[in-house]
Amino acid sequence: MNISSVIIHAQPGHAEVVRAALESFDGVEIHAVSDEGKLIITIESPGDRETADTFGAISQMDHVMSTAMVYHQTESDPDKEI
Repeated sequence: MNISSVIIHAQPGHAEVVRAALESFDGVEIHAVSDEGKLIITIESPGDRETADTFGAISQMDHVMSTAMVYHQTESDPDKEI
């Protein structure tokens, strides 16, 4: 299981459009949206490839100016980690 935290900067006035599009992604959870158009999300996926694919797809979305992965953790057995 991969868990990553990402900050997204949307074009001014388009944060809610980006938020709505993010809700269609499997494993993406939206934690905060600022008035300035910054969103904080997490991506949970089974492996590195899926995380990279999701991150890349978000980076290419309409109205997304930048994305920055600020945290990444791999858990080989999430139940044992808890």
